[in-house]
Amino acid sequence: MPYVSRRLAALTAALAMTVTSGAVTSPAFADPRQTDKTATATGYGGAVSTVDPEASAAAIDVLREGGNAADAAVAAAATLGVTEPYSAGIGGGGYFVFYNAKTGRVGTIDGRETAPAAMPHNAFIDPKTGKPYNFTPELVTSGVSVGVPGTPATWERALDRWGTLDLDDALKPAIKVATRGFVVDDTFRQQTLDNKLRFNAFTSTRSLFLPGGDAPAVGSVFKNPDLARTYRFLADKGMRGFYRGPLAAEIAATVQAPPKTAATKLPIPAGHMTTADLAAYRALDQAPTHVEYRDLDVYGMAPSSSGGTTVGEALNILEPFNLAGMSTPDALHHYLEASALAFADRGKYVGDPAFTDVPTAALTDPLFGKERACRINPKKAAAKPVAAGDVSTYDGVCPAAAAALADDKDTENISTTNMTVADKWGNVVEYTLTIEQTGGSGIVVPGRGFLLNNELTDFSTVYDPKDPNRIEAGKRPRSSMSPTIILEDGEPFLALGSPGGSTIITTVLQTILNRVDLHMSIAGAIAAPRASQRNTAQVTAEPQFITAYGKQLKPYGHQLTKSGDAFTSAAEIGAATAIEFKPDGRMVAAAEPVRRGGGSAMVLKPSR
Repeated sequence: MPYVSRRLAALTAALAMTVTSGAVTSPAFADPRQTDKTATATGYGGAVSTVDPEASAAAIDVLREGGNAADAAVAAAATLGVTEPYSAGIGGGGYFVFYNAKTGRVGTIDGRETAPAAMPHNAFIDPKTGKPYNFTPELVTSGVSVGVPGTPATWERALDRWGTLDLDDALKPAIKVATRGFVVDDTFRQQTLDNKLRFNAFTSTRSLFLPGGDAPAVGSVFKNPDLARTYRFLADKGMRGFYRGPLAAEIAATVQAPPKTAATKLPIPAGHMTTADLAAYRALDQAPTHVEYRDLDVYGMAPSSSGGTTVGEALNILEPFNLAGMSTPDALHHYLEASALAFADRGKYVGDPAFTDVPTAALTDPLFGKERACRINPKKAAAKPVAAGDVSTYDGVCPAAAAALADDKDTENISTTNMTVADKWGNVVEYTLTIEQTGGSGIVVPGRGFLLNNELTDFSTVYDPKDPNRIEAGKRPRSSMSPTIILEDGEPFLALGSPGGSTIITTVLQTILNRVDLHMSIAGAIAAPRASQRNTAQVTAEPQFITAYGKQLKPYGHQLTKSGDAFTSAAEIGAATAIEFKPDGRMVAAAEPVRRGGGSAMVLKPSR
């Protein structure tokens, strides 16, 4: 459906009752809200794919008014902070990857959260018992889990480096949506209910997201006037207003003394963040990771994210194999085994490079990948976990030496959001942003309308000086976010990314496999059922994947277990977005047709 038609069709949604601060008000008629979701859109002049139609519409509006991909991405991200507040927002962080059409180069921004300067090594140990806090809901619902947010600094740096808009203009669409509200869907209500115990632990969160003691009704209109005011404040003051001054003081105070309700039984350990931590935060310009795969140039996010190195290494492992000539079960077997090998090296070597000597060059070296490929038995799955490779000596020749096993317990949660944006000039953005698990720490900064992250739970729970992801003051916890841009002959071919915690890596990897090796359309590659092998005895798989391939993969020795966990009622893996660039200039924007309620793909000028 064309964009204008979508806006007209959404007019009826504006007649829904309006929820604001727990009150029901009269119907709103003024401004049509975006509710229709289209999973695939093809056309010219610019394209966007997000999980949310309001965010996609914000990006298209910016592109229509002459903004570029960086401008549109910031506008969409700010809008996701309104409509997807349990997955993203200014209380979190992320990674921004940009293809510059003028230079033909890819650049990145590391906007990952950091641990406060006073963060002790035993921060996750309960002083009453001497044992680690129970991970959920106790540790994830706490001040001690909150890292210094990086999203605001990322937006400002992206606009300064590549954009054409000022911050105040980029925030206007989000301010409008926060002010007039958005239509609550099944996903928003269910995510609220999934977090009811945690949200009820804080006065500010309960007031905003549980008005009257219940989650907002499907079809109602949810407003966030506090967030609108916060965005207006930042539009006026710039992001300096977030990291210094009264807002910074309020954030630090909220982390140090979370606004607990009298009835909560959760321990809610206090955090260590100060105004000095906020003032010291910087988003970092970084070179991307790069590997070649099937004559394509694949660019990703370097550490502190493990996405670029792990996706890149897995592709290097798969490069020697003719996956296109294999049966689908054979190709999937090789995908699962390559993923396990790359995850073994992720756990052994990857952390914040400011604190750990990460061998990024070795991990993305095709010779190292070829040597790791020696470990794949084409007919039988290896016993898991497999050992890491030895990055100190490799020559691409079999057999290959192995390093010691890494103690790599996965604590990364599944909720994040991702977007893909392209403009008429050929610039491309792939941006993954998060507040960690669904609902972050559960703590809304009082009067400010946004949730704080719980990203520090991505550190290893127990301190080990040999662990590259050990807790350190000022450190960025390892992430799996994998925003990826792929070039063919120097021009954009495909951009993609996904939420999903550590399954982000496998979602991106499997989608590339589906599109490049199995020759699916990009829409089909995203819609296909998923499985995630992260160097564990069992393969996490969507029910549809088990139905389709379980019997065929059993002879290889793969043990499939149904996806889903304590943080969500869904059994889905990821929620990808992508844009493919056709030789004739068309852009194919693709989003999920079903996962997370379906995504929203839009183009500026649809093909006829």
